[in-house]
Amino acid sequence: MVSDIDRARLEALEKRIAAATEAANPRRNPQEDKHRQAQLAWRMVIELVAGLGIGFGIGYGLDSLFGTMPQFLVLFILAGFAAGVKTMLRSAREVQERQAAEGLAEKGED
Repeated sequence: MVSDIDRARLEALEKRIAAATEAANPRRNPQEDKHRQAQLAWRMVIELVAGLGIGFGIGYGLDSLFGTMPQFLVLFILAGFAAGVKTMLRSAREVQERQAAEGLAEKGED
């Protein structure tokens, strides 16, 4: 037999547990997910353009220094492109690992 006092205490405890669970696992806003994806896309674009820009600068500088205009420019633009793509892939892998960890955390809580 559960008395009225015990029942009231149990209900209060259930409310506190529900509030704590909600505070620990806030609901995701779909708008925030869209902003996060847009930030990732811009980050990747900036990484690629930065790689190209740095490669262009180094290549142009070396060509100007040695008087061999297109050789170093082409070489370092391609190297900058490769570095930008490599950085983009690393960023994508980081995001994928973070999403997998969040998925496992959510799955473990259920």
